Amino acid sequence: MLDRRKFIRNTSLATLGTWASIDALNARSSLFNNGPIRIGIIGTGLRGRSLASLILKRADCKLTAFSDIDPLAVAEMHKQIEKASAPKAVAYTDDPYAYRKLLESKDVDAVIIATPWEWHAPMSIDSMKAGKAVACEVNGAFSLQECWDMVRAHEQTGTPFMILENVCYRRDVMAVLHMHRQNMFGEILHCEGGYQHDLRHVKFNDGKQAYGGGVEFGEKGFSEAKWRTNHSVHRNGDLYPTHGIGPVAMFLDLERGNRMTYLTSMASPARGLHEYIVKKGGADHPNAKVRFELGDVVTTMIKTASGATITLTHDTNLPRPYSLGFRVQGTKGIWMDVNKSIYLEGISTYEQWEDAKKYYESHDHPLWKKYGSDAQGAGHGGMDWFVVNDFIEALKNNSPMPLDVYDYASWSAITPLSEQSIALGSEPVVFPDFSDGKWMKRKNVFANQE
Repeated sequence: MLDRRKFIRNTSLATLGTWASIDALNARSSLFNNGPIRIGIIGTGLRGRSLASLILKRADCKLTAFSDIDPLAVAEMHKQIEKASAPKAVAYTDDPYAYRKLLESKDVDAVIIATPWEWHAPMSIDSMKAGKAVACEVNGAFSLQECWDMVRAHEQTGTPFMILENVCYRRDVMAVLHMHRQNMFGEILHCEGGYQHDLRHVKFNDGKQAYGGGVEFGEKGFSEAKWRTNHSVHRNGDLYPTHGIGPVAMFLDLERGNRMTYLTSMASPARGLHEYIVKKGGADHPNAKVRFELGDVVTTMIKTASGATITLTHDTNLPRPYSLGFRVQGTKGIWMDVNKSIYLEGISTYEQWEDAKKYYESHDHPLWKKYGSDAQGAGHGGMDWFVVNDFIEALKNNSPMPLDVYDYASWSAITPLSEQSIALGSEPVVFPDFSDGKWMKRKNVFANQE
């Protein structure tokens, strides 16, 4: 694993060369609607190649470059480009900092970052300072300072930035958002969400057996097991908050007339990963001696400026079916995605749940009605198509990113704040105002084609 402190120390702004000025960035914005947008992919593992496949299918984009240090990933990316009958892309593969050479390329207008979590913020900051529009994959931050650095880099350069939180585009979530904007739930007072997904097979994978069949991680691991599992060894908090908070933020207009003010978190004991190792590899396996810090279930409660409350759950190390556990509750009704149920006062039979699926069709969001066929076959049930499309369309139209750097900072800050709260015995900890008060006047532009 890369020493993160050494990485940050070595990526000071002084070593990054001559970056684009604001005037140059404004001039570059005209390029986004003057022929195909030239895209560079940083990180070509499974996630990066999935996003690359969407770019390769678009007539308004051209994949011109990519960067990775894994020979297998690089080879697969070359094959993918060739199979798509697309022009060859320049590969930057020399070392972990080869992506900087990609950022110097005049044949790259925008980058998609799909690397391990610890690289997201440094690479995004480097890219913004290089004048490359950024679409960055999701994770929680490592510190509040990292969140501030992201915000300041964007504010100082004016470079477009979008967080690729695809769950905001989930079809049922957008249908319920459409219902909310028609005031069917009244004032929203409480929301729930989270990341509730058994990932033990992902966190232990040696690449030699069937996917997820081993109990190796770190240097001996394969794919995400090389880096993701180590976070469970050393950290205790909500490590992956954005899938839960992203959609909730759209319902509660967070950073757009509302904001999160403080949170408190607690964690259950850590048992799941150890028991998985013992079951799969035996009690004598070296990894059976590893002590995992991450509680199997981390629960975070958040208060907002409007008075609404939020509960987030991080649950990835125990056996369970997948569910993000969304709940939207207002003065006129409630929706829950775990059992696909809904209750609307004056519409539903008194005190009886209805099947929410019938509402999904009748209140399908206009964007899904318009582009659902285009998104068919894309990753995560089509959500990936929508999040990439919004990034590209915002660039072409020189319009605000629907999920921007203030979203990135506030959502990602949940991770270090939850770690702090747990370490302090679940004491409340305060959210910084990353927008410096701009949240009070900002408008929600997400999926507003209604």
